[in-house]
Amino acid sequence: MSVFPKPYADRVARLRVATGFVLVAAFAWFSQPDLNSLIWGLPVSALGLLLRAWATGHLEKNIRLAESGPYAHVRNPLYLGTALVAAGLVIASRRGLLAVLFTAVFLLIYLPVIELEEQHLRHLFPSFEAYAQRVPALWPTLGSAKSDRRFQWVLYARNREYQALLGWLAGVALLLTKVLVL
Repeated sequence: MSVFPKPYADRVARLRVATGFVLVAAFAWFSQPDLNSLIWGLPVSALGLLLRAWATGHLEKNIRLAESGPYAHVRNPLYLGTALVAAGLVIASRRGLLAVLFTAVFLLIYLPVIELEEQHLRHLFPSFEAYAQRVPALWPTLGSAKSDRRFQWVLYARNREYQALLGWLAGVALLLTKVLVL
């Protein structure tokens, strides 16, 4: 049973994409980076991007329960990666307002979406419950996990994770432009 009422959950799922555009606009408008903030923030966001890439190379949506790669350590590596990308860009932006905005969106939009996706996975894969007992939702465990599945570039491409890379590069270009122009 969901802790979120169905109408709220449905609205949240639809708002996720629209909210992304609002966040991008706020980031573009309010960020005030300097060289030091880029040095600290960009590596954090790059780590998040790498985590997302690693995850998509193991993800076969609705076909197989992903339990290899980062999924052996955390159930939602894509969302954890997104949080790291956002945190790094917020650090680079030097704006507390953006930290509050990104945190609010994660709590109000992404956490309900994570729950909805996990409900879907429980329905689709009977083994999900045992997996959920073993692997934490958002805080990774560092225990050793063995798997015969390896990262697959074809899955990375099929999941269109290159779009996240292009978005990140656009964000970095915006930050660099602001540093060089301002």
